[in-house]
Amino acid sequence: MPNINDILIMLPEFFLVTAACILLLADAFMKPAERVYLHWLSIGVLVVTGYLVLRYQPEGAVTAFNGMFIRDGLGAVLKLFAILSTILVFIYGRPYMVDRKLFVGEFYTLMLFAVIGVMLLVSAGNLVMIYLGLELLTLSSYALVALNRDSSLSSEAAIKYFVLGALSSGMLLYGMSMVYGATGALGLAQLHEAIPHSAMPHLLVFGLVFMVIGVAFKLGVAPFHMWIPDVYEGSPTAVTTFIGSASKLAAFGMAFRLLATGMGDFAQHWQIMLAALAVASLAIGNIVAIVQSNLKRLLAYSTISHMGYLLLGLVNAGPEGYSAAMFYAVSYALMSTAAFGVILALSRAGFECDNIDDFKGLNQRAPWMAFLMMLALFSLAGVPPMFGFYAKLLVLQAAIHAGMLWLAIVGAVFAIIGLYYYLRVVKVMYFDKPEAGTEVRLQSDFTLRLVLSLNALVLLGLGLYWGPLLNWCKQAFVG
Repeated sequence: MPNINDILIMLPEFFLVTAACILLLADAFMKPAERVYLHWLSIGVLVVTGYLVLRYQPEGAVTAFNGMFIRDGLGAVLKLFAILSTILVFIYGRPYMVDRKLFVGEFYTLMLFAVIGVMLLVSAGNLVMIYLGLELLTLSSYALVALNRDSSLSSEAAIKYFVLGALSSGMLLYGMSMVYGATGALGLAQLHEAIPHSAMPHLLVFGLVFMVIGVAFKLGVAPFHMWIPDVYEGSPTAVTTFIGSASKLAAFGMAFRLLATGMGDFAQHWQIMLAALAVASLAIGNIVAIVQSNLKRLLAYSTISHMGYLLLGLVNAGPEGYSAAMFYAVSYALMSTAAFGVILALSRAGFECDNIDDFKGLNQRAPWMAFLMMLALFSLAGVPPMFGFYAKLLVLQAAIHAGMLWLAIVGAVFAIIGLYYYLRVVKVMYFDKPEAGTEVRLQSDFTLRLVLSLNALVLLGLGLYWGPLLNWCKQAFVG
C-alpha cells in the first residue's frame, strides 16, 4: 500500500499519467477543428510537469515504493530536458502534421505516454522498473513511427523497429534474469551490494553482456544500429525529432542506472565493451554518413557517431565521465531538435525537404533558416565556439583521464572526418545555386519560427557560457 510520501516523491509522474489519461478521453469528444486546444493543453501539461520536477526536487536522493523509484539530481536533469525536447517537438511538428492530415490526438497522447516512460526509466531503482519504463517508451515509439499509415516507408520502418526492438528487449531481459539468478537481487542498490559476494561471477559477466547489448540497441550504437537509418527516414519528421532527442536522454539514464548504479563493481568488464562499441560507432557512423544524399539518413548516421562519443564519457566509470556523458546527451538533444526543426520549418504538404539537394541555395532563398541550420550543423560537428565543441572536449578529456588515450585519439580523428559531411550541407546551402523550379515556402507558424530561432541561438549561447549547465550535471553525481 503506497504511503503519502511515495506519492509526493512521484508527484510529477502521477500528474503526467493522470493528465495523459484525461487528454486521451477528451480527444475522443473533440472535433477536428478543436484539436488545436489539445496541442496547447499538451504543452501546458508538460510545462506543469517540468515545474513539479524542479520545484519539489529534494536536496539529496530519495526513494519511493521500497527503492523501486529514485528521485535525485540525475533524474531531474534528464527529465527536464526530455520534457523540453518534447515541447519543442510539439511546437515544430504541428504545422507538419496538419499538412499531412496527421494532426490527430494519438500523436499527443502517445508522446505523453512515451515521456512517462522516459521519466520512469531515468529514475528506476529496480530492474523491473527499468524494464517497465523502457517498454512504455518503446511501445509508444513503435506506434508513433507507424502513425502515417498511408506511407509504405513509415510502415516498413515501424515493422523493422518493432522486430529489432523486441529482440533487443528480450536480450536485455535475458541478461537481467541471469544477473538476478546470480545475486537474488532486483533492486539496483541491493544488486550492487550482492555482486562482490556472488558465488557465480561468470554468470554475472554472461548476464552483463546481454544487458550491454540491450543498452547499445537503445542508444543506437554500432553494431546494433541497423534500425536507426530506416526509422529516421521512414518516420514522420516530428516523430524522428523525438526519437533523436528525448529517447537518447532516456537511453543514457538507463545505461547509467544499469551499469554504474547496479553493476559498478564490474566496471572493468563493461568499460572494455563500451570502448569497443564506441570505436565501432565512431567509425561506422562517420564513414557511412559521408555517402548519404538524404539529410535524415545523414543525421541518423550522425546520431550513431554521437552516441559513440557519449560512450567515451561512460567509459571513464567515474563522476567526471558520467557528468561529461550527461552533458553530451543534453547537448545532443538540443542540437538534434534544432537541426530537425529547420527541416520541419521548410517542409510542406507533398515536400519533405529531407534531401541534401533540397537545401541548394537556401541562403539566397531563406537566409535566416540557412543561418539556423548552419549553427545546428556546426554544433553537431563540434566547431568552436558552439555548444557541441565543449561537449566533445569533455568526453575526450574523460576518456584520457580513464587511461584510454588511444580511445580519445580515435574520437578526435573521427571528429575531423565528421566535419566533411556537415560542411558539405553548409556548402550546398551557401555556395550552390537553387535548382530550377524549386522554391522555399516557410511555415507561417510564428511560434515555430520564434522558438526554432531561440533553440539554434541557444547552441551558440551555451557554447560561450556552458559552465552553469556543466556544474548542474556535476552536482547530479556528487556523493
